[in-house]
Amino acid sequence: MQSLNLRQIEVFRAVMITGSINGAAQLLYVSQPAVSRMLSHTEARIGFQLFERVKGRLYPSPEARCLFTDVESVWRDIQRVNTTLHNLVQQRHGVLRIASSPSLGHQLVPNAIAAFRRCNETIPVSLECLRHVLLRDRLLEQQADFGISLFPIDHPNLRAIPLSYIRVLVVCPVDHPLTRVAASELPDALAEMPFIGYASDTPFHGFMQQTFERVGLPYRPSIEVDSPHHACALVKSGSGFSVVDEISYRASGAEGMAVLPILNEERLTISLVHLRREPLAQFAQVFVDQLRSTLEESGFHLFNLD
Repeated sequence: MQSLNLRQIEVFRAVMITGSINGAAQLLYVSQPAVSRMLSHTEARIGFQLFERVKGRLYPSPEARCLFTDVESVWRDIQRVNTTLHNLVQQRHGVLRIASSPSLGHQLVPNAIAAFRRCNETIPVSLECLRHVLLRDRLLEQQADFGISLFPIDHPNLRAIPLSYIRVLVVCPVDHPLTRVAASELPDALAEMPFIGYASDTPFHGFMQQTFERVGLPYRPSIEVDSPHHACALVKSGSGFSVVDEISYRASGAEGMAVLPILNEERLTISLVHLRREPLAQFAQVFVDQLRSTLEESGFHLFNLD
């Protein structure tokens, strides 16, 4: 049975994605003759040509195209091994790896990191802002020590601990006619105005649909975005009204936006999420304590962790 070793796979892949011996050599930081020799040796070993050579260019054979599909799959697995190795090295060196919802990662979590580092300057910190599903997957793949999420993450292998709740705000441009409408008349007035909503693959989309139904508003966005941060930017530009979380509102700078007296009872919960079977490391718990202090200093209600 013919087989390829990892070096042969690496050279074959490099030639496939660059289309030339020279390109593969540059990608692999080796000489062109070294790539040519390895490619010739590989073809001799497997008993058929992988590339046709026409006027100095390489054209992959049908067999090469078929093989490349599996090679890419193997390559992704190798990259996953290297990522795991990198994460293990980081853990041994005490790197604190945080995954955060984007809304919390613009200002709240960075503020907590800055305060944490002032007292723990020898501990490196890695912050990654991720959409909901990706945040969950990072935790399940043990590529983050814990997550700070603005929406519930329901998985049997994950534990979510509520830290605080924040308000949901309906915002419009500061000089918009909506600011002069009585609270009782706002639902009817909003129904006639351009609305900045959220893409269907974001947790804000489902939240807003349910919220609008409760107050009798149609959910028909004129513009769709993927985060409240972008929604705030569009509100400031005069593109319409939107619904955002209080932290994104603060992080975007309240100037240029007005808060309308509607949905006053709506809340979102900030949660600490980590693997159920893995207790937090000591320095991770120190950061969580600092995050709670940052939330409290910012005027947010804290839940009791007991």
